[in-house]
Amino acid sequence: MNIFERARRIIVSPNSEWDVIAVERPDTSKILNYVMVLAGLASIAAFIGYGFVGFHYGMFGHIATIEWGIYYALRILIGAIAGVFLSAIVVDALAPSFGSEKNIGRSVQLIAYSYTPFWIGSLLAIYPPLAIIGALAGIYGLYLTYLGMPRMKKTPADKHAGYFVVWIVVLILVYAIISLVIRGILLSAMGLTYGLERPGL
Repeated sequence: MNIFERARRIIVSPNSEWDVIAVERPDTSKILNYVMVLAGLASIAAFIGYGFVGFHYGMFGHIATIEWGIYYALRILIGAIAGVFLSAIVVDALAPSFGSEKNIGRSVQLIAYSYTPFWIGSLLAIYPPLAIIGALAGIYGLYLTYLGMPRMKKTPADKHAGYFVVWIVVLILVYAIISLVIRGILLSAMGLTYGLERPGL
């Protein structure tokens, strides 16, 4: 699988690409590699943006340090890997309640590929003032999830909307918890002041 070609196709022609993915055998190692490459690039962008370009934070003025660059880079990378797999476990466990196929491999595929726009958009973190715009690209990922559910999880039409809403709630909760945990651990471990932490990434 060519990672960048897969990323391009899932964004540009999601319907046909989900059909292709649906006949592939789920391979966790390949999906993890996909996540690490895209999230890794986003992490590098964040490292450069917050470590060298910097950002303005109220009374603290312009902030640009290697420590903050590392902090944001690790948040993106760890959050991506943990978020994909923990979310997949939860939504897969809920699948039978919505007449959908319980298949952890398919759930991982659906979540990982749906988050492609977010990781691509996160490349804008290389210039921090644009980071929030990049994050908004993740909204398109919800549309990708909606399109992919019937193919990847065999979700029936009458259960599609309900499962999708629950899916969104699960993703929000999982990523919120992961973000809080990662933020707390990294800030403490790196000796960074929480008051300087810039929300939105």
